[in-house]
Amino acid sequence: MRRADRLMQLVQILRDGTLHRAGDLAAATNVSLRTIYRDMETLAASGVPIEGERGIGYRVTAAITLPPLNLTMTELEALHLGLLAVGQGQDAELSAAAETLSNKLDAVMPEDRSSAPPGYSFAVYPFADAARGFQYLPQMRQAIRTRQKLALILDDEERIVRPLQLDYWGRLWTCVVWCETGKDFDALRVDQITDLRVLPSLFVDEADKSLSAFNAQRHSQSENATSGRK
Repeated sequence: MRRADRLMQLVQILRDGTLHRAGDLAAATNVSLRTIYRDMETLAASGVPIEGERGIGYRVTAAITLPPLNLTMTELEALHLGLLAVGQGQDAELSAAAETLSNKLDAVMPEDRSSAPPGYSFAVYPFADAARGFQYLPQMRQAIRTRQKLALILDDEERIVRPLQLDYWGRLWTCVVWCETGKDFDALRVDQITDLRVLPSLFVDEADKSLSAFNAQRHSQSENATSGRK
Protein backbone atom coordinates (compact mmCIF):
# COMPACT_ATOMS: atom_id res chain seq x y z
CA MET A 1 0.00 0.00 0.00
CA ARG A 2 1.32 3.46 -0.90
CA ARG A 3 2.00 5.71 2.06
CA ALA A 4 -0.52 8.32 0.89
CA ASP A 5 -3.19 5.60 0.68
CA ARG A 6 -2.33 4.39 4.19
CA LEU A 7 -2.55 7.93 5.54
CA MET A 8 -5.96 8.31 3.95
CA GLN A 9 -7.01 5.00 5.52
CA LEU A 10 -5.89 6.30 8.91
CA VAL A 11 -7.96 9.46 8.44
CA GLN A 12 -11.00 7.34 7.69
CA ILE A 13 -10.43 5.22 10.81
CA LEU A 14 -9.98 8.28 13.01
CA ARG A 15 -12.93 10.19 11.56
CA ASP A 16 -15.36 8.68 14.09
CA GLY A 17 -13.94 11.03 16.74
CA THR A 18 -13.15 8.28 19.24
CA LEU A 19 -9.69 7.59 20.67
CA HIS A 20 -7.74 4.89 18.83
CA ARG A 21 -4.63 3.31 20.30
CA ALA A 22 -1.50 3.36 18.17
CA GLY A 23 -1.26 -0.41 18.45
CA ASP A 24 -4.75 -0.83 17.02
CA LEU A 25 -3.95 1.56 14.16
CA ALA A 26 -0.75 -0.35 13.44
CA ALA A 27 -2.67 -3.65 13.32
CA ALA A 28 -5.37 -2.19 11.09
CA THR A 29 -2.83 -0.90 8.56
CA ASN A 30 -0.29 -3.73 8.95
CA VAL A 31 2.65 -1.49 9.89
CA SER A 32 4.85 -1.00 12.94
CA LEU A 33 4.17 1.28 15.90
CA ARG A 34 7.09 3.48 14.84
CA THR A 35 5.48 3.92 11.42
CA ILE A 36 2.17 4.93 13.03
CA TYR A 37 3.95 7.56 15.13
CA ARG A 38 5.58 8.97 12.00
CA ASP A 39 2.25 8.88 10.15
CA MET A 40 0.52 10.82 12.93
CA GLU A 41 3.25 13.47 12.81
CA THR A 42 2.89 13.69 9.02
CA LEU A 43 -0.90 14.03 9.17
CA ALA A 44 -0.61 16.78 11.80
CA ALA A 45 2.00 18.55 9.66
CA SER A 46 -0.38 18.35 6.69
CA GLY A 47 -3.06 20.18 8.66
CA VAL A 48 -5.26 17.23 9.64
CA PRO A 49 -6.63 18.09 13.12
CA ILE A 50 -5.01 15.19 14.99
CA GLU A 51 -5.30 15.07 18.78
CA GLY A 52 -3.39 12.65 21.00
CA GLU A 53 0.06 11.35 21.80
CA ARG A 54 2.11 8.21 22.13
CA GLY A 55 0.91 5.86 24.85
CA ILE A 56 -2.59 7.37 24.95
CA GLY A 57 -4.09 7.28 21.47
CA TYR A 58 -5.15 9.48 18.60
CA ARG A 59 -8.33 10.92 17.14
CA VAL A 60 -9.42 13.51 14.58
CA THR A 61 -11.08 16.43 16.30
CA ALA A 62 -14.36 18.07 15.34
CA ALA A 63 -15.03 21.27 13.44
CA ILE A 64 -12.28 23.88 13.30
CA THR A 65 -12.84 27.00 15.43
CA LEU A 66 -11.06 30.32 15.06
CA PRO A 67 -11.68 32.43 18.15
CA PRO A 68 -13.90 34.34 18.27
CA LEU A 69 -15.25 32.96 14.99
CA ASN A 70 -16.93 29.62 14.43
CA LEU A 71 -16.43 28.74 10.78
CA THR A 72 -18.88 26.73 8.75
CA MET A 73 -17.49 24.28 6.21
CA THR A 74 -18.49 26.64 3.37
CA GLU A 75 -16.79 29.61 5.03
CA LEU A 76 -13.69 27.52 5.63
CA GLU A 77 -13.60 26.51 1.98
CA ALA A 78 -13.96 30.14 0.87
CA LEU A 79 -11.09 31.17 3.13
CA HIS A 80 -8.95 28.27 1.93
CA LEU A 81 -9.61 28.92 -1.76
CA GLY A 82 -9.06 32.65 -1.39
CA LEU A 83 -5.70 32.27 0.29
CA LEU A 84 -4.60 29.67 -2.22
CA ALA A 85 -5.60 31.81 -5.20
CA VAL A 86 -3.81 34.88 -3.86
CA GLY A 87 -0.77 32.88 -2.75
CA GLN A 88 -0.30 31.45 -6.23
CA GLY A 89 -0.86 34.77 -8.01
CA GLN A 90 1.71 36.89 -9.82
CA ASP A 91 1.62 39.80 -7.36
CA ALA A 92 4.60 39.16 -5.08
CA GLU A 93 3.35 41.51 -2.35
CA LEU A 94 -0.11 39.92 -2.20
CA SER A 95 1.39 36.45 -2.34
CA ALA A 96 3.61 37.26 0.61
CA ALA A 97 0.62 38.74 2.47
CA ALA A 98 -1.35 35.51 1.88
CA GLU A 99 1.44 33.49 3.43
CA THR A 100 1.78 35.76 6.48
CA LEU A 101 -2.01 35.63 6.93
CA SER A 102 -1.76 31.84 6.76
CA ASN A 103 0.85 31.97 9.51
CA LYS A 104 -1.42 34.12 11.68
CA LEU A 105 -4.34 31.74 11.17
CA ASP A 106 -2.18 28.78 12.15
CA ALA A 107 -1.08 30.65 15.27
CA VAL A 108 -4.66 30.95 16.56
CA MET A 109 -5.72 27.40 15.77
CA PRO A 110 -6.61 25.17 18.75
CA GLU A 111 -3.73 23.46 20.54
CA ASP A 112 -4.15 20.20 18.65
CA ARG A 113 -3.18 22.08 15.49
CA SER A 114 -0.36 24.16 16.98
CA SER A 115 2.33 21.89 15.57
CA ALA A 116 1.20 22.46 12.00
CA PRO A 117 3.75 24.24 9.81
CA PRO A 118 3.29 27.84 8.59
CA GLY A 119 1.08 28.22 5.55
CA TYR A 120 -2.55 27.39 6.15
CA SER A 121 -3.30 26.81 2.48
CA PHE A 122 0.15 25.68 1.41
CA ALA A 123 -0.05 21.94 2.03
CA VAL A 124 2.92 19.67 2.63
CA TYR A 125 3.47 16.04 1.71
CA PRO A 126 1.54 13.80 1.37
CA PHE A 127 -1.32 16.03 0.21
CA ALA A 128 0.68 18.76 -1.54
CA ASP A 129 -1.54 18.53 -4.64
CA ALA A 130 -4.79 18.87 -2.72
CA ALA A 131 -5.66 22.05 -4.63
CA ARG A 132 -6.12 20.12 -7.86
CA GLY A 133 -9.68 19.14 -7.00
CA PHE A 134 -10.87 22.54 -5.78
CA GLN A 135 -12.44 23.33 -9.15
CA TYR A 136 -14.94 20.50 -8.60
CA LEU A 137 -16.10 21.47 -5.10
CA PRO A 138 -18.92 23.85 -6.18
CA GLN A 139 -20.38 21.22 -8.54
CA MET A 140 -20.10 18.52 -5.90
CA ARG A 141 -21.78 20.64 -3.26
CA GLN A 142 -24.60 21.51 -5.63
CA ALA A 143 -25.01 17.85 -6.59
CA ILE A 144 -25.32 16.91 -2.91
CA ARG A 145 -28.04 19.51 -2.43
CA THR A 146 -29.99 18.56 -5.55
CA ARG A 147 -29.31 14.77 -5.28
CA GLN A 148 -27.67 14.71 -8.70
CA LYS A 149 -25.59 11.75 -9.79
CA LEU A 150 -22.00 12.38 -10.87
CA ALA A 151 -19.61 10.66 -13.26
CA LEU A 152 -16.10 10.89 -11.83
CA ILE A 153 -12.78 9.89 -13.36
CA LEU A 154 -10.27 8.54 -10.81
CA ASP A 155 -7.19 6.51 -11.73
CA ASP A 156 -8.36 6.57 -15.36
CA GLU A 157 -11.58 4.78 -14.43
CA GLU A 158 -15.10 6.22 -14.54
CA ARG A 159 -17.32 5.82 -11.50
CA ILE A 160 -20.99 6.72 -11.27
CA VAL A 161 -21.67 7.97 -7.75
CA ARG A 162 -24.28 9.49 -5.49
CA PRO A 163 -22.49 12.29 -3.58
CA LEU A 164 -23.56 12.37 0.08
CA GLN A 165 -21.20 14.61 2.03
CA LEU A 166 -18.04 16.71 1.67
CA ASP A 167 -15.49 16.50 4.50
CA TYR A 168 -12.49 18.70 5.19
CA TRP A 169 -9.38 17.22 6.81
CA GLY A 170 -6.97 20.14 7.09
CA ARG A 171 -6.19 21.07 3.47
CA LEU A 172 -7.58 17.78 2.18
CA TRP A 173 -11.17 17.36 0.97
CA THR A 174 -12.97 14.03 0.64
CA CYS A 175 -16.46 13.19 -0.57
CA VAL A 176 -18.54 10.39 0.90
CA VAL A 177 -20.38 8.66 -1.94
CA TRP A 178 -22.46 5.64 -2.72
CA CYS A 179 -20.63 4.23 -5.72
CA GLU A 180 -23.07 2.68 -8.17
CA THR A 181 -20.15 1.25 -10.13
CA GLY A 182 -18.68 -0.61 -7.15
CA LYS A 183 -21.98 -1.07 -5.28
CA ASP A 184 -20.53 0.20 -2.01
CA PHE A 185 -19.77 3.32 0.02
CA ASP A 186 -16.48 5.15 -0.47
CA ALA A 187 -14.74 8.29 0.75
CA LEU A 188 -13.01 9.70 -2.31
CA ARG A 189 -10.16 12.19 -2.22
CA VAL A 190 -11.27 15.19 -4.26
CA ASP A 191 -7.68 15.92 -5.34
CA GLN A 192 -7.58 12.55 -7.14
CA ILE A 193 -10.53 13.41 -9.39
CA THR A 194 -9.33 14.24 -12.91
CA ASP A 195 -12.73 14.84 -14.49
CA LEU A 196 -16.32 15.35 -13.30
CA ARG A 197 -19.62 15.36 -15.17
CA VAL A 198 -22.98 16.16 -13.64
CA LEU A 199 -25.45 13.58 -14.92
CA PRO A 200 -29.08 14.40 -15.74
CA SER A 201 -30.37 11.58 -13.55
CA LEU A 202 -31.33 12.24 -9.93
CA PHE A 203 -31.26 9.83 -7.02
CA VAL A 204 -33.79 9.39 -4.24
CA ASP A 205 -33.00 8.65 -0.62
CA GLU A 206 -32.64 4.94 0.07
CA ALA A 207 -32.00 3.73 3.61
CA ASP A 208 -29.15 1.38 2.67
CA LYS A 209 -27.41 3.97 0.47
CA SER A 210 -27.71 7.00 2.75
CA LEU A 211 -25.20 8.96 4.81
CA SER A 212 -26.71 7.43 7.95
CA ALA A 213 -26.05 3.97 6.55
CA PHE A 214 -22.46 4.95 5.77
CA ASN A 215 -21.90 6.22 9.32
CA ALA A 216 -23.48 3.07 10.76
CA GLN A 217 -21.24 0.89 8.60
CA ARG A 218 -18.10 2.73 9.71
CA HIS A 219 -19.15 2.52 13.35
CA SER A 220 -19.79 -1.22 13.03
CA GLN A 221 -16.43 -1.77 11.32
CA SER A 222 -14.65 0.17 14.04
CA GLU A 223 -16.36 -1.83 16.81
CA ASN A 224 -15.63 -5.15 15.10
CA ALA A 225 -11.97 -4.22 14.61
CA THR A 226 -11.67 -3.24 18.27
CA SER A 227 -13.40 -6.37 19.60
CA GLY A 228 -11.36 -8.57 17.29
CA ARG A 229 -8.12 -7.33 18.84
CA LYS A 230 -9.19 -7.88 22.47
